[in-house]
Amino acid sequence: MVATRSQGAQALLDTAERLFSQDGIARVSDRRIAEEAGNANNSAVRYHFGGREGLLRALLQRQLVDVDEMRSARHERSESLLDDVRSLVVPVTDQLAQQPVPSWRARFMDLAVHDPATARLLLDMGDAAPAATRIVYSVRDRLTDLPVWVVRARAGLMVKIITSTCAEVEARMELGTTDATWPRVADFLCDAITGMLLAPVSTP
Repeated sequence: MVATRSQGAQALLDTAERLFSQDGIARVSDRRIAEEAGNANNSAVRYHFGGREGLLRALLQRQLVDVDEMRSARHERSESLLDDVRSLVVPVTDQLAQQPVPSWRARFMDLAVHDPATARLLLDMGDAAPAATRIVYSVRDRLTDLPVWVVRARAGLMVKIITSTCAEVEARMELGTTDATWPRVADFLCDAITGMLLAPVSTP
């Protein structure tokens, strides 16, 4: 589990997650995060997290750790490729279902995956998500009839499909323009990703 943080630190995380999702990571200053979190100390981000990178790591950490624990529990019961995919997807959508509306968690994670600097942090934090790594290797082991390069490329697509779809659904929920529920989103993603993984290869 993610270590319990002070109320002030939690407010900074929630505010940063929202502002980054709305305006982009590079466009939001630490000072603005502190001000909108109701903190009179403009150096609050440095005080609580040691600076911008520490703040980003904390945002990623609180997403990765709890989700990874749920993934580990699900994957212990996995007996198929679809089970493996559900072990990756369902913990994410279950966590999002616990967020208020509007929430910003999915949109921040989608931004993090596509932002070069934050994506590097994610790679460096691989130890925080060991279950996700095990599941990806399990997926690869179930697809030995496909070329290795195809399996690796499709495995990489899984993350982008999950984050982008969840971010889009989260935005539509805020606007009230969708009747989707997170369990239905999970089912759709799991079916689509499993189909993508098993699709025939056109190029030798």
